[in-house]
Amino acid sequence: MFTSKRKKVKKLADSEPQKSKYKKTMKRIFFNKKAILGAILLIIIALAAIFAPYVTVHDPIQQNVRNRLQPPSSEHWLGTDNFGRDIFSRIVYGGRISLRIGFISVGIAVLFGCSMGVLAGFYGGWVDNIIMRIVDIMLALPGFLLALAIISALGPGINNLMIAVGISYIPVFARLMRSAVLAVIEKDYVTAARALGGDDRQLIFKHIIPNSLSPIIVQATLAMAGSILSAAGLSFLGLGAQPPTPEWGFMIASARQFIRLSHYAVTFSGLAIVITVLSLNLVGDGLRDALDPKTLEHQ
Repeated sequence: MFTSKRKKVKKLADSEPQKSKYKKTMKRIFFNKKAILGAILLIIIALAAIFAPYVTVHDPIQQNVRNRLQPPSSEHWLGTDNFGRDIFSRIVYGGRISLRIGFISVGIAVLFGCSMGVLAGFYGGWVDNIIMRIVDIMLALPGFLLALAIISALGPGINNLMIAVGISYIPVFARLMRSAVLAVIEKDYVTAARALGGDDRQLIFKHIIPNSLSPIIVQATLAMAGSILSAAGLSFLGLGAQPPTPEWGFMIASARQFIRLSHYAVTFSGLAIVITVLSLNLVGDGLRDALDPKTLEHQ
């Protein structure tokens, strides 16, 4: 009876510092103006994309050549493109594609990159050497060129685009996760868990990974912004979304020859990319400030 009470008291005592740290982190996030602004913009973009059929009036794919290259009006808020399609509708529906590309490509990079980083940092030795040499080879090319090479081999299309962009970000997460694991593995609680007979799986999933996620969360937010930008660039080159898909980069590419007659498709599609990438970067910067252990120590 007394033993169970002691365990409960110890558990509560151990949880207090974690709750205090969590509260400080959340407080720093909510009082970070950049993070709040970025989150608001991102929520608006996400909600518009999710409820696109209710936000828009016109079909984003249906063509009407009679209304081609029209300026903004009460019927077409942002004008029409060279095929008479409503630009506002195409931008809103394009948000679905861009956000999906960002989430899935970063998910691929996090899954494979973090797995490689955990194995390299935890086991070291020849495992570390092999994985890091593979990462070095992938880093020999800039991320965009690596994605360009991969999608050139796979062929154009949204699915291949997500795979290519995801693979191009794997080295970043692999190196970051390896560094985080090397820092965590030297902590006293990991040494104690190992001394108490914990096997590799328990150490990795119970102690190593949960305490190495802070930099990964920040990098994932920033990488999502970069992946959307890379996807737009590849679609602009004709290697991503194919017609008549309403994707922002492809919209700029298809309307660039009419920029002198009607710049609206290029301007508003470019603004959509800028605002989305800016909002993700603001959120990422805010998370970095909130999760930085150096700044938390001074709280």
